[in-house]
Amino acid sequence: MIGNMIRSVQTRVAVLMTDEDGMSTAEYAIGTIAAAAFGAILYTVVTGDSIVSALTGIIDKALQTTVG
Repeated sequence: MIGNMIRSVQTRVAVLMTDEDGMSTAEYAIGTIAAAAFGAILYTVVTGDSIVSALTGIIDKALQTTVG
């Protein structure tokens, strides 16, 4: 009888320790901060002078090519 109760408690504890139905508030906060930081870095890279000049150069070269 006591053995069954101990096994039942062990089973409940194991289920509670492995249950990961969703993210906690801290995980949401860290994920949001990481996404915002990635967005800021991506914006900085894309709006930087080297990227803008490289894209402008590609477009200019494409417009200056002749077909035929």
